[in-house]
Amino acid sequence: MFAGTALLLPQAAEAAGAPCGAAARACLSLSTNQAWLMDNGNVTYGPVPVTTGKRGYETPPGTFKVTWKDRNHRSKEFHNARMPYSVFFNGGIAFHQGSLKAKSHGCVHLSQAAAQQFFGTLRVGDVVQVVR
Repeated sequence: MFAGTALLLPQAAEAAGAPCGAAARACLSLSTNQAWLMDNGNVTYGPVPVTTGKRGYETPPGTFKVTWKDRNHRSKEFHNARMPYSVFFNGGIAFHQGSLKAKSHGCVHLSQAAAQQFFGTLRVGDVVQVVR
């Protein structure tokens, strides 16, 4: 039992590093290119590396709500591009599996493992906070 509790300590320590408010279920820092899943101000997953929007397609800061999800989404706007594990929170902007080397058209690229975790955790109506 003690070993399981010890594993939670690093995550609890990271909570101070997540720059979002207690209402955020997902937190994204544009300046550090990191994202977290949260519960009442406590980090439950992360930080994980992300890439965001390239010049002219910057991912906007703000507070949003998850509006819909699609496990096997394909972009109608960008030539049927694959966007696995999409969690949409600001119009056409979503967390989804994508390249961690190439910037996006505004979406938040996550590794496959992180995209699966975000998809499995976030629900429609959850708060997503994007900070500079």
